[in-house]
Amino acid sequence: MNIDIILRMGFFINDLHRDIQRLHSEQFDGEQSDKIFTVYRGQCLSKEAFSEMINTKGGLLSFNNFLSTSKNRDVSLLFAPQAATNPDLVGILFVISINPTNSTTPFASVSDVSHFHMEDEVLFSMHTVFRIGDIQLMDENNDLYQVNLTLTTDNDQDLLTLSDQIRQETFPDEKGWYRLGLLLIKMGQFTKAHEIYKVLLNQTTNESDKANIYHQLGRTKYNEGEYQEALSYYEKALTIRQQSLPSNHSELGTSYSSMGTAYASMGDYPKALSYYEKALTIRQQSLPSNHPDLAGSYNNIGLVHYNLGDYSKALSSHETALAIKQQSLPSNHPDLASSYNNIGGVYNTMGDYAKALSSHEKAFAIQQQSLPFNDPSLGVSYNNIGLVYENMGNYSKAHLFYERAVQIAQQSLSTNHPDLQRWRENLENIKRKL
Repeated sequence: MNIDIILRMGFFINDLHRDIQRLHSEQFDGEQSDKIFTVYRGQCLSKEAFSEMINTKGGLLSFNNFLSTSKNRDVSLLFAPQAATNPDLVGILFVISINPTNSTTPFASVSDVSHFHMEDEVLFSMHTVFRIGDIQLMDENNDLYQVNLTLTTDNDQDLLTLSDQIRQETFPDEKGWYRLGLLLIKMGQFTKAHEIYKVLLNQTTNESDKANIYHQLGRTKYNEGEYQEALSYYEKALTIRQQSLPSNHSELGTSYSSMGTAYASMGDYPKALSYYEKALTIRQQSLPSNHPDLAGSYNNIGLVHYNLGDYSKALSSHETALAIKQQSLPSNHPDLASSYNNIGGVYNTMGDYAKALSSHEKAFAIQQQSLPFNDPSLGVSYNNIGLVYENMGNYSKAHLFYERAVQIAQQSLSTNHPDLQRWRENLENIKRKL
């Protein structure tokens, strides 16, 4: 989807959201507001997505679109039977319980304005969040399941904690295209983000803005595995920042850290360590002791020490990073999973497989709660657990986890991404051991 389409769609998305809000106020501002009711949605899921849903039973589920449901169960069932003819799909009937008094989430009956009056449609705004309840087999022959969902309440503590953290991390101080670019990077849409930042670069004459744009262009290329090109953008950002900012400014720390990461990914660990230590020095001077960026520096230094073979220093750095994150982040934040994975990797290399497996499983549990089922970070955890099982001699389990890592990478990474290539090699190697 190109930028013009994104912007045009943004107008209609906002307009539809406001219409749903208006209808919700009209329909649930009286006697209807305290009546619990049920709506249904029939659809198919891939078997992988359904498996992840089973694993996160009791957790939260969000749909990344406007959610069309119906008060008519039979109508909804018509949208689920495709699984009978496609062995890779599972038919799902979502049964959704709604208590309007406990939630300000906008939804409304649209049967009066819909072209399909008989569907008795209830439409929810984008990214409505539900809690997953019981999951039951309805029809064994057609692979059809009923999944019970409950609309989350405004005081759901898990949702409040996660929403507050997401709000802080989705760049509330940024506006317009700048914020859209950052959100696209966070969503893994690196090519689209790069396109936006190239347009912004051509439009701006402000040097500070140019530095930030160059840095984000570097991030898009780094995440696509184009490390040398990423480094080139980071260097342009650093040059501008060195000319305009104090020597201990946190943005210089960000530049040094990103350049260190690019060098580390290219295998130049001594140079990476040098840049990481510059970043840490600046951050220690300019940030509070529990700031997540400080944890990031310790994490990066730990990774370099690991690659240089100094495992005791690596473990110490990763444990310091984890301690800082535990002070400043909620318990289900994905960054905690990253630290647990790093600690597990060190233990695995040191031959302490029990501690390695425990750390990787902690990471995996957090990611299952907080990330989409095909997020590349889950692929990292699957691969890490596979490595431990391989070292323990349990090749069948290792094969299972390597295979899942590759499946996720094929859905979420470019075909030439280094992680996908490495995980495929692991999978092929373990096949020869079976």
